[in-house]
Amino acid sequence: MDAKSKERFVHSVFESIAPKYDMMNDVLSFRRHKAWRKFTMRKMNVGSGDTAIDLCCGTGDWTVAIAQASGTGKVVGLDFSRNMLDHGRAKVDKLGLGGRIDLVQGNAMALPYEDDTFDYATIGFGLRNVPDIRQVLREMRRVVKPGGKVVCLELSKPTRQPLKAVYSFYFNRFLPVLGKLVAGRYEQYKWLPESLVAFPGRKELASIFRETGLQEVEDYGLTGGIAALHIGTKGSNGA
Repeated sequence: MDAKSKERFVHSVFESIAPKYDMMNDVLSFRRHKAWRKFTMRKMNVGSGDTAIDLCCGTGDWTVAIAQASGTGKVVGLDFSRNMLDHGRAKVDKLGLGGRIDLVQGNAMALPYEDDTFDYATIGFGLRNVPDIRQVLREMRRVVKPGGKVVCLELSKPTRQPLKAVYSFYFNRFLPVLGKLVAGRYEQYKWLPESLVAFPGRKELASIFRETGLQEVEDYGLTGGIAALHIGTKGSNGA
């Protein structure tokens, strides 16, 4: 699948699963995604007034968490799926955060913001779906201020048995069936394990962070390597 075909297909997947996206995240990760995000927020240590852009924001859970941690800073949630953003907007409005959170339909490959705009650029469970990982990371690095952080929370690949075998069976065989039973979508949830096949492992992704010019790169394996957190810093001189 070429980059354009992948982009179109992924867009159709997320447009179709938007109504049950939050519920399926809970079911498929056994609610571990909430603990992973809390760990990430602790490592980020968002300060009062900090600004952020959250790419592939989906229905906005992480966008909301960052805005709540910042207290007064402006936070942008960007996604290419209008349906996802519509569900996120209802969530933001319910929490009374509409004045500080902008939900924007856009492309993570070409962010519509100036250089050195945000304190943080984050992407949660979306990097494996983009056409070009390096281009997205370069864009994230471009829009953060010198000293700002680029943060990726993503599914990864356990390397130790027996977890590796159990995870492979669950993710490749059981997950699409569960998606069919709970959300009525088989092909869309079959895409999720397929999207991870060619995605770099934890250490390889850390190397890609460095290749794109990020410094002080940190990587953490979560729940036996099922997920991974990567944090890189833009040089204080913008380099």
